[in-house]
Amino acid sequence: MARERGRTLISQNRRARHDYHIDATYEAGLVLSGTEVKSLRAGKATLADGYAEVRDGEVWLRNVHIPEYTSGTWTNHEPRRSRKLLLRKDEISRLIGKTKEQGFTLVPLSLYFKDGYAKVEIALARGKKSHDKRHAIAEREAKREAERAMSRARRR
Repeated sequence: MARERGRTLISQNRRARHDYHIDATYEAGLVLSGTEVKSLRAGKATLADGYAEVRDGEVWLRNVHIPEYTSGTWTNHEPRRSRKLLLRKDEISRLIGKTKEQGFTLVPLSLYFKDGYAKVEIALARGKKSHDKRHAIAEREAKREAERAMSRARRR
């Protein structure tokens, strides 16, 4: 069988970009069991409540829901178990330093297959205040209205 190429999106955390200021993003591999991979290939995963943490020099993905594989047997996995992330040592040391700073957290942005391997994009993020969210919504609405006006002008 030919090796899979390209990037296939499984799940995306749209709420993360709304709730956090994204400082930096990292691509990490996942340590998964067989039934987890099969469930991901079926396109089922939820990143909504997920976060990552650095513990004992390793990065762990917590609270990400990968449902049990429907055709699985007694070897099925636990849906919300902690999963180890695979990053380089220099990236982990950078994350350790940043997450010790006040207000920074690690948030998963998307889960996808890249060239046959399950990957997660995590972001070093700082939480937004409610007035920041209102400002971002106002900017988006203004940009959308300007684009509408431009398209109306081009049609005439």
